[in-house]
Amino acid sequence: SHCKFCAFGRDADEKGAYAMTKAQAIAVVEDAMRDPNLAGLHVVSGLHPTWSFENYLGIVEALHERFPQLYMKGFTGVEITHFAEISGLPVEEVLRQLRDRGGLQAIAGGGAEILSDRVRGELCPNKATADEWLTVARTAHKLGIKSNASMLYGHIETMEERVDHLLRLRELQDETGGFQTFICFPFLPKHTELGKEVKQTSMWDDLRTMAISRLMLDNFKNIKAYWVMLTVPVAQVALGFGANDIDGTVHKETILHDAGAKSPTALSEDNIIRIIKEAGRTPAACDCNFNILRIIE
Repeated sequence: SHCKFCAFGRDADEKGAYAMTKAQAIAVVEDAMRDPNLAGLHVVSGLHPTWSFENYLGIVEALHERFPQLYMKGFTGVEITHFAEISGLPVEEVLRQLRDRGGLQAIAGGGAEILSDRVRGELCPNKATADEWLTVARTAHKLGIKSNASMLYGHIETMEERVDHLLRLRELQDETGGFQTFICFPFLPKHTELGKEVKQTSMWDDLRTMAISRLMLDNFKNIKAYWVMLTVPVAQVALGFGANDIDGTVHKETILHDAGAKSPTALSEDNIIRIIKEAGRTPAACDCNFNILRIIE
């Protein structure tokens, strides 16, 4: 979709372009399975120019068959809209097949960017509109598939557009109750088309946005300070600005690091516990649906 804010996407003939086979995807998970605490998979992709929906479905189906014990969260509203377009199937049927054949239990929160057609028309006109993204989330929730929500801020959007984005999410959450967590993503301009035009957000903007999100999204139980994006120190401070989740250990993250993220690629459980305790909070381990498994005193 050639989004101007993306450092990860590649055309087929560009250096670094790749498409995973089923075997390669399974190998990635088998490598991660060396950690006995691995609980779930977060599967996302680009919009491949020639793949059919069956190509995508076949990979998650293979992963689910090989690792049925792992929680499967996969694809964003943008990808699912794309699957519907290339298959000719309604969004609801695409989601049903991903759930019933691929073991999908939740969809990812990415692709929301800013839910403004002005912003999307300028930065990512080739992918799902704001209404299409919201339709996927609404349909998933109706089918019992949970989802996350996100906001990519700090590029060309106005403050009013940030607020409108939060209002649209809050309205849908009032309607369905299907969002599990909200993630603020500050735009990382390095290696993107906007890199020379836009400066990275300040820590103060990140923390202020986190606090406003907590106040606005009063019907969201969880607000995530994603340490991969914010860096560990800012995520730690964000626990005092409305966030109650900094995410987990994470094994292999590439999209944000391609855009210049300076954070580690993984954290140990002991490290996360220390970070949370230093912030004056009580660490708790939870499952992929945010049910608390144990509290670490």
